[in-house]
Amino acid sequence: MLKGKVAIVTGGTRGIGFEIVRKYLENGAKVVLFGSRQESVDRALQRLKEENSSWEVEGKHPKLTDAAEVEQAILAVREKYGRIDILVNNAGISQSTPLYDYTAQEFDQVIDLNVKAVFYAILPAAKIMKEQGGGCIINTSSMVSISGQPAGVGYPASKFAVNGITISLARELGKDNIRVNAVAPGVTRTDMVAALPEATVKAISSRIPLGRAGEPEEVANAFLYLASDLASYVTGEILSVDGASKA
Repeated sequence: MLKGKVAIVTGGTRGIGFEIVRKYLENGAKVVLFGSRQESVDRALQRLKEENSSWEVEGKHPKLTDAAEVEQAILAVREKYGRIDILVNNAGISQSTPLYDYTAQEFDQVIDLNVKAVFYAILPAAKIMKEQGGGCIINTSSMVSISGQPAGVGYPASKFAVNGITISLARELGKDNIRVNAVAPGVTRTDMVAALPEATVKAISSRIPLGRAGEPEEVANAFLYLASDLASYVTGEILSVDGASKA
């Protein structure tokens, strides 16, 4: 579905991001994953190469909250591959600090990575996509961008912002044949959820109409669809993949 495409996936070393990378590689894309540290990038690449040594994948670890570093890394991808067809802004952090315990520094940390870093990656990538005649940008949102959450206001605030970026840029960049969408996962069995006691996971799952948490691969399937030509007329959408848990 993505044969010959060049993709960048931030936060691609674990969890949903890693599954997006794998899904794109399985479908013929060349992928550059961005991670937070060289060690995590190396581990991810080793896992992927052990699975299929023919996959064209490499990794970088720019500081995503540094606009200049991000631009340099993205330009290096274009320099090597000649184009960038897909940008996935998946890197982010979540937290649930109650308001009265919040610090300005903690709030800024969430906004810097979940919002500013998304903009920092989109700006150079969109310019490249415009020059080459089009492309696809997919941002990772969250179910809390629709329903909010009972504590940790910085996280839903950041994901509401991601939705605003997504919808607004879809309208602005459509004339340049650049589609912009987001995926809003619900409770997903990432490392963080897997570390919870099984009783806690069951309690959470009992409130989901489908009766279970989602799997990272199921979320990655949505990213595959939105990056593919099957979604050629889909832009400005926030695609929920949450088992109707927000209902």
